[in-house]
Amino acid sequence: MGRITRATDFEIRPLTDGDRRAAHELLNRAFHTKRSTDEEWEKLAPGFPAERKFGAFGDGALIGVASSFGTELAVPGGKAVPAAAVEAVGVRADRTRRGVVTALMAEQLRDCADRGEAAAYLRASEATIYGRFGYGVSARRKSLRVHKSRARFRPDAPAGGQVRLVEPGAAAELLPGLYQRIGLYRHGMIARPEQWWAWSAARVAEEYHVAVHSGPDGDDGFVVYKPEERGGSEPGEGLDVIDLQAANIETLAGLWRYLLSVDLVAEIWASRPLDDPLGLMLTDPRACEVVDLADNTWLRVTDAPAALAARAYGDAEPVVLELVDPLLENNSGRYRISPGGAERVGSPADLKLGPEELGMLYLGDRAPSLLAALNRIEVLNPIAVEAADRLFTTAVAPHCGTRF
Repeated sequence: MGRITRATDFEIRPLTDGDRRAAHELLNRAFHTKRSTDEEWEKLAPGFPAERKFGAFGDGALIGVASSFGTELAVPGGKAVPAAAVEAVGVRADRTRRGVVTALMAEQLRDCADRGEAAAYLRASEATIYGRFGYGVSARRKSLRVHKSRARFRPDAPAGGQVRLVEPGAAAELLPGLYQRIGLYRHGMIARPEQWWAWSAARVAEEYHVAVHSGPDGDDGFVVYKPEERGGSEPGEGLDVIDLQAANIETLAGLWRYLLSVDLVAEIWASRPLDDPLGLMLTDPRACEVVDLADNTWLRVTDAPAALAARAYGDAEPVVLELVDPLLENNSGRYRISPGGAERVGSPADLKLGPEELGMLYLGDRAPSLLAALNRIEVLNPIAVEAADRLFTTAVAPHCGTRF
């Protein structure tokens, strides 16, 4: 059955199949969404297995849930590491602020470490919760509002290939293989296991549309979108981009050309990487308006030796980091970071940091010098700060691109 952790008035244990429906309804309430009907639950159940879910039980009832699924996370340099995608954490409204989340998160982190996963990855509903468990903002995103009437492609913009619409049933068969074929082309992306696709298929309603791009070598990208009104009076005044994956810049341009060709549309909204180039492809860059900039994913290193050794580093003199991790003590130690990789050492440290700051640095989203200036990193050797920037900085912004 797995480990049981007991607190003063509740216990944490792995969920069983018989707990799944109650856990799903608890999360619906925690996130203020409607209850699922029996018919809806039948569709959702395959994407909501008991595996990797922990429940907090008090007075014989379920009072909290923490859920994740196993995946792979792309890291700078092209490798991918085993990781946990934390998909939902919720507590019953009458049992909040009593240590339930703390106990659930601690158990989940221990489980990730026991499974040999290098990191845990999540999207935070509240930004004040997860830092205390060692999660740091690892990637940010910009929200775009594209004004169709003003969006004209420059003559030198990539043309793209052919785009075709795919019916929902065919899309469910096509997209998993296509996503795998496109590959984890940007660090921060995650693999999508069968469970994720089952979860996704259960939520793709009839109003969702799927378009697939084909280039010289066949299918190489897709976009999932739906019509949605946002403050306007005309039906279908906007398109909300749910999922856009493109193997290269030509594919990206082709998918955007398609979206901007859809009739009876005034605006298109999309959540994109910080360095998304759409505005640079338009004669009027302001037609691609950035309306929001926010955190996208948070990362928590659960196996520091494996995580640090997996990613690539820039060209600079070696730097010794000292990691102090009170929740996962096996992570604590000193690591020599160099262009050739990372290894645990006994040498004196140049910089000292905690797991939250390591999460912010790991994918290259934030520079060590910034965190040092903000007193988030303790500088023991000032010369090492510039070298750390060169080691950890990446030319491409990290981005996940998968909702979970």
